[in-house]
Amino acid sequence: MNPARPKGRLTTAYRVAVLLVRPFMVVATKRDWRGWEHLPPEGGFVLTPNHISYFDPFVVAHYLFDSGCPPFFLGKEEVFRTPVFGRLLKAAGQIPVYRRTGRAADAYQAAVAGVEQGKCVVMFPEGTLTRDPALWPMVGKTGAAKVALQTRRPVVPLAQWGSQEVVPTYGRSLRLLPRKTMHVVAGPPVDLSDLYDRPLDGATLREATDRVMTAITVLLEELRGESAPAVRHDPRLHGQPETGNFRKGRR
Repeated sequence: MNPARPKGRLTTAYRVAVLLVRPFMVVATKRDWRGWEHLPPEGGFVLTPNHISYFDPFVVAHYLFDSGCPPFFLGKEEVFRTPVFGRLLKAAGQIPVYRRTGRAADAYQAAVAGVEQGKCVVMFPEGTLTRDPALWPMVGKTGAAKVALQTRRPVVPLAQWGSQEVVPTYGRSLRLLPRKTMHVVAGPPVDLSDLYDRPLDGATLREATDRVMTAITVLLEELRGESAPAVRHDPRLHGQPETGNFRKGRR
């Protein structure tokens, strides 16, 4: 039996965060939202958006909460160390990611537990903002696919476009006027059922991840009205860091 989605059991901190963020998003942005019908009506699942701006979590959270799927994000541990906002995130049940430490596996286990408890767990499969020069999805990391395979719950691809107009990619400044439209579309869950009984080794995880990234890219092509490059950008092949700060030119 699928556990009920926990909207009625959200913590006070979660509700406070919604009361702080949602009115701002309603006033500050316009919305072009599609694909709510692809979000599972009950039970936990993994949602995998592309990542183009530090503003993305606000856009994705707004889209999901209004759809009836309150999201739970995996985020860099540094964000959780901020004095007020970080404490609010922890109290709201969001999941810190401790990179390159002995606690790195904690986020994975927390994501699995969240999905099994019926939550919508949001995992940006690129792991960081895209390094692709035209902001197309990069080669993905395998964490989201691994959670979906271990839990055997749906993994839903999501593409979004427009957040980079509010906060430029790898920028920090807000550009609120004129109001920008946030284009968001969710697609059908990616079929990984033929991989469930295979070992969770590198080959299986890479195949599952490639399927997820392809689904996200197809959705983003729909939003942008153009075709993505035939070969997905891999930062490791371009001498680019996979995490940390990496500043692009202005767009």
